[in-house]
Parts: sequence; structure tokens; C-alpha cells
Amino acid sequence: MPSIKGKRVLVTGGAGFIGSHLVDKLVQAGADHVVVIDNFFLGKEENLSLVKNDIKLYRDDAADLGTMNAIIKNEKIDVVFNLATIALNYSFFNPYTAYMVNVDLAKTALHLLKEGAYRTLIHVSSSEAYGTALYSPMDESHPLNPTTPYAAGKAAADLMIQSFYNMEPLDISIIRPFNNYGPRQNPIGQLAGIIPATAHRIKNGEKPIIEGDGLQTRDFVYVSDTVRALISAYENENSRRTVINIGTGIELSIKDLIEGICKYYNYTGEKIYNPPRPADVKRLCASSEKASTLLDFSIEVDFTAGLNQTLDWYETNHL
Repeated sequence: MPSIKGKRVLVTGGAGFIGSHLVDKLVQAGADHVVVIDNFFLGKEENLSLVKNDIKLYRDDAADLGTMNAIIKNEKIDVVFNLATIALNYSFFNPYTAYMVNVDLAKTALHLLKEGAYRTLIHVSSSEAYGTALYSPMDESHPLNPTTPYAAGKAAADLMIQSFYNMEPLDISIIRPFNNYGPRQNPIGQLAGIIPATAHRIKNGEKPIIEGDGLQTRDFVYVSDTVRALISAYENENSRRTVINIGTGIELSIKDLIEGICKYYNYTGEKIYNPPRPADVKRLCASSEKASTLLDFSIEVDFTAGLNQTLDWYETNHL
């Protein structure tokens, strides 16, 4: 079985939320050379502060074929972790780009893999590709029914990759995480994650916001668990040419999530209920049986501990 130790690794979107945690872990795990490419649409250089002297950083577009070809060849890359994307909320004001970014990123990574520029692609999808659960927990056979352009782009990228590895034995894994949370997630603006955005509002004397009735559910996965699964997917070759969910199998309503954040801050004030977000997924909950079988994966950080660790981090880092 392959080991990440000693490998030359490229992480697209490596200055972003999940990507930067993966980069940290790759360095800790003994990867020989870690390269990051990020256009800094959401990524931040400070996310890489712990490993800045141990990596090589390119401020560039991972969807550009010529750029990626040059970087992969110059850096003699063995494996690509494709985490570059654009936030789901981007669908609401630039839907065409929200769709095409995900397709173009996957197309470039796939093209260079097929041409032999590097050996292994670990492609990161999203539970949003499924849309609202038709049954729960949702396994990898659940139909794809994306409800936003972002989600449709993720689903289209997955289908493109699957069609290629169905035709020839390309060294690819598709990992489909559910709702990630943890330190470094974008806290403010239209593209903010719900946990840091809510914490930011409370800390700044504003009321927390719930869109719709708050009964929509998500399966929240702490970022360190997702990163562990991504590296395990590389190191377990039985993950190849298939899709693998990463989740907890536990549903949490948005209303209960907001209550948990309020409890952390001892906030007992009013909450604002806004109209439902268009095309919002109503229910997500993962079956991780396949991840357990193929990757020997299990969750290490439960939600209560993970939420406290996340909010502690935002406190320390002056959210």
C-alpha cells in the first residue's frame, strides 16, 4: 500500500479552509515536498502560517491547464489532492461561474492525470451533489439531485471523472465529505460559513440569523476527520475508482446548531428568522459504511467537542 511519507504532493485550494488543514497534516505526515496552488478567492496566506517554511506556494489558477502542467512537471508531483472550489453561496450572484469552476478544475486535473503528468488524483466532491435526502442515511448509491449551480458543478465533475475511470484504470478516488466545520472557515461576508458567521454576529452585538424554519438538517464533520480521511484514501488503494462519503451519520438541525453557538456565548437574546434560502437542501445525513470498510475510517471528534474547539479558535484569533 502507498504511503504519503516521501511523496511529492500538490494541493489545489491549499490555502483555503479544508485545504490548509490538509497541508498541515501532509507536512506532519512526512510528505517529501508539498506544493500549494491557490488563487486566494477565499484562501488566506495566514492559513499556512504553521508550515510556510515547509511548502512551496503558487498564487495561481488550478483550472488553467498550462499553469497546472508546468507546476506538476517542475515540481515532479506524484499525487494531487483537488480541493479548489468556490463557495456554495456564490451560486446566488454568479451561478454560471459557480457551476463552471468546479467542472474546469476537475477537467484540468483529470486531463493531466490521463496524460501521465502525475500518478494519483484524490478528488474532493461535496454532499451538495446529492441534494435533499430521499432516504437517510445517504449512501453512495443515493441519486444525484443538485439544487444549486455550485452543487450541479460538483455533480458534473464527479460524473466526468467516473466516466473516465470506467473506461481505463486511472488512479483516482472521489471523496464526498458532508458539512465540514472547524478553525479557519470564512467568518464574514456573503460566502461565510454558518458557524463562524453566527459567532461573529453574536460577538459584535448582532442577532443570530436562521434562514427558514431552521429544521433543515446537516451532517457536520470536523475538519481534522475529513483531512484524515483524505490521506487514508490515498494510502488505501481499495479506494480507487469509486465514490466514498465522509460523514458522521448524525443529523443536526440548523436551529439546534444556532442554539449550541448561543449557549457557548451565553446569548439568550432574540433570533432573526429570514425567509428560506432558495434551493436550500432540506436534509443531509451520511452513511459512512463504505468509508469504514475501505478506509477503516471512523469519526474521532464529536460535534460538541468540535464546536467548542472551533469557537475557542475564533476567540483566540479575534473573530
